[in-house]
Amino acid sequence: MAGKLFIGPRVRRLREARGWTLDGCAARLGLSISYLSQIETNLRPVTARVLISLMRVFEVDAATFDADDEDRLIADLREATAEGAGGDPPSLVELKQVAAGAPAFARQYLRLHHAYRRLDERLKATEAAVALDEGAAASAMLPYEEVRDFFHYRNNYVHELDLAAERLAGECGVGEGASPDGALIAYLAERCGVRTVIGAGLGGVLRRFDPASGVLTLDGNQPAETRTFQLAYQLVANELRGIVDAELASAGFRTDAARDVGRVGLGNYAAGALLMPYVRFRQAAQDLRHDVERLQSRFHASFEQVCHRLSTLQRPTLRGLPFYFVRVDLAGNITKRHSATRLQFARFGGGCPLWNVHEAFGQPGRILAQVAEMPDGVRYLCVAKGIVKPSGAYTEPERRYAIGLGCEVGHAAQVVYSRGVNLDGPSTPIGVTCRICERDDCPQRAFPPIDRPLRVPANERAIVPYVIEDARR
Repeated sequence: MAGKLFIGPRVRRLREARGWTLDGCAARLGLSISYLSQIETNLRPVTARVLISLMRVFEVDAATFDADDEDRLIADLREATAEGAGGDPPSLVELKQVAAGAPAFARQYLRLHHAYRRLDERLKATEAAVALDEGAAASAMLPYEEVRDFFHYRNNYVHELDLAAERLAGECGVGEGASPDGALIAYLAERCGVRTVIGAGLGGVLRRFDPASGVLTLDGNQPAETRTFQLAYQLVANELRGIVDAELASAGFRTDAARDVGRVGLGNYAAGALLMPYVRFRQAAQDLRHDVERLQSRFHASFEQVCHRLSTLQRPTLRGLPFYFVRVDLAGNITKRHSATRLQFARFGGGCPLWNVHEAFGQPGRILAQVAEMPDGVRYLCVAKGIVKPSGAYTEPERRYAIGLGCEVGHAAQVVYSRGVNLDGPSTPIGVTCRICERDDCPQRAFPPIDRPLRVPANERAIVPYVIEDARR
């Protein structure tokens, strides 16, 4: 193993869930009671041999002991506690202890923090509305945040839905090479009683389905891959409804709005899995060195669809390369995000201005590659592309956004975009967001970190008009 693996709380939860005593579990594992006790209290790391025994005895795969979920909790807690109600925020060591020892408490804290932010945003929106003499304030986007967290902590992989979509692709005859439109339209008509019509502009609506007549109308002004994706969405909405309903029930969304958003999110996930079946897509990605444009051509998908699918290849025992995926709008808002890597994204506010995903807006259609380094020292091959989607009409604005895709430099040799990039050379220092960035020498800093004191020199003016004091250790 690359480093020491401390998984005590996970082992304890698995043991307690089965009702096993410490001595009974130690006997099953072939360990002494004191050794198992030290593992559970994180006084000793587990060896490769013990990890194999844990997987066998508890009948789980290695992903159960993966630290990725804990890293996400730590990153989220760090950002949330940095904007707390005053006082010194917890140290990184304390946050690690909470995430490892009390993950349920950590998630409950994050839910409370989200509720606090929602109330605070509503209060500010109400005050602004009153000041402007408006009738109502803007509503918070909590349902979308809740759904994002659902996928975030599922590692952006929904096993049963992914398997079902893969089986459905085989039944439909969706394959590489030929466009899947004919197979999808025929299956919808013959098996679902849905007739497909291509319309000439639907006023911004990509897909419209009338359950009474069974007619599915698609916007003919949209790119072919967009229409294909909407066909796939309608098919999984018909055929995989039971699995989607089960996932929604287990997700425990608190509002009808969140459940509705979740249904769309799961439908989009299943549509991507239908058009890019897991096993075939994973093999093609490896064969083509994760060349997004060649994968687009092979699977008749958009750049965004392929990048998103690459980030979902987290099937136990058949994992793909761990990628992060992000979509950013012109204002710097992250509208889609997922990381199967250690890189974490800002939950609130914009990302780092030095990240090439922002530069991509100025060069639409061109793929940019960058070696970037996070404050924890982990380096990434970052790929970005600016996307312009035509509206189909002069009077309707085009949609513009940027797509980011990346992996840790250790995997970069398997990615075509590393060609011509000096992976061992200088890297661009980036961070999650200015509010929690540890760097004290960044000329692009927008505002000081919330969790560190600053000093403003009276007789000196630098590019950044303040000095950030040493971080708390």
